[in-house]
Amino acid sequence: MKNFNSFEELLSAHSNNKIIPGLERIKKLLSRLGNPQNSFKSVHIVGTNGKGSTGAFISSIFRASGYRTGFYSSPHLESPGERLLIDGAELSPDDWTRAAEEVIKIIRSDEEPPSYFELVTACAFLLAREQKIEIGIIEAGLGGKFDATNVMSETVCSVIASISIDHTEYLGPTLESIAGEKFAVVKKNIPACFSGVDASLVPMFKNFCAERGALAHVLTEETRIENVKISPAGNEFDFYSPRLELKNVKTNLIGDYQIYNAALSLLAVSEIQNSFPKITASTIKAGMQSAKWPGRLEIISREPLIIFDGGHNFDGVKKLCASVKTLWPDLKFGVVYAAMRDKNFEGCLELLNHELKPAFYATTVPGMARASTPDELVNAAKNFEWRNSPAGFLEPSEAIRAAVSDDNQAVLVCGSLYLIGYVKSKF
Repeated sequence: MKNFNSFEELLSAHSNNKIIPGLERIKKLLSRLGNPQNSFKSVHIVGTNGKGSTGAFISSIFRASGYRTGFYSSPHLESPGERLLIDGAELSPDDWTRAAEEVIKIIRSDEEPPSYFELVTACAFLLAREQKIEIGIIEAGLGGKFDATNVMSETVCSVIASISIDHTEYLGPTLESIAGEKFAVVKKNIPACFSGVDASLVPMFKNFCAERGALAHVLTEETRIENVKISPAGNEFDFYSPRLELKNVKTNLIGDYQIYNAALSLLAVSEIQNSFPKITASTIKAGMQSAKWPGRLEIISREPLIIFDGGHNFDGVKKLCASVKTLWPDLKFGVVYAAMRDKNFEGCLELLNHELKPAFYATTVPGMARASTPDELVNAAKNFEWRNSPAGFLEPSEAIRAAVSDDNQAVLVCGSLYLIGYVKSKF
């Protein structure tokens, strides 16, 4: 990992450790910096699951079309530098530290300190302006309406990936309350593209767009996806929408759910393509095929088969299980699992148990106070029957070694993006 110690120390010293809804703090910061978020056109992506993959596809299409891109996402896996990719590449720790110093310099002592995410977002916008990007693909961190990314005046498209229950302490306890926070990012006269998942939310989405004058588009209603081929080597499909028809679209991001993330990205690009004349059918297909997004059904090793996936909520694990059953229907899996204490890990364990019938190896994310302990996970796992007697490991690498050495044909490491970041740094 590159040395981001100075950057992290600066942010820790000048941020509060709470998530406080509202845009006042970030707007003040950005105003004093000359509003760098408005120096480029942007695609704003919100949703519960699939934001990052969708953003990776859109960013890759713009790069393949010859536009200078900035892709902002969170959280990072191994290094904070992953959060902003300029034409697919990270900036240096020195760049980030210099940006942090500039942002911190304009924080006033008589004001409430910004959050960590607000500071990172301000730094990212500042760096994006310095790098003279032409298009920013900006992923929201949490929610939408009050997310620190919801401050851009040059948004050309709002993209809403699938919506499910998560972060209820901040977004509300119901699917509708969560959706309301995310749909609130749509803007007047700007295309808003929704995956249509969950389908019960489509009328609500259309109402939000009608009230705000946004141009509503629903993937499940406006497009056709045909001739789908899903394999461990990649996905392939034909795509049809009112503005774009493409055959034999190929992607290296695998799994059932990546078909829909890919199609959502194509719908969004089709709605703004006229404003970006360098985008053509051939550059779209090239961008789709070259898109990368680590930690999502990522094959780390083929002999033995080891897969990393950062699905961390019930919907994410449900999609993960469906894809694993499609891709490797006959393999006996060992599951190495860690989760944050505030997640519904009991429900996720029940799902993994029911769908995959695996052996189970509980672990944690070393150094992270939010992470459940192996003992807590083993106790929860005792409610179900596994192919082994569930065991706990304080070090994730030891859990993986145990899973590989036991009677498993493949190993799935999942439950938290923080776990994936930790083990990727060790592999």
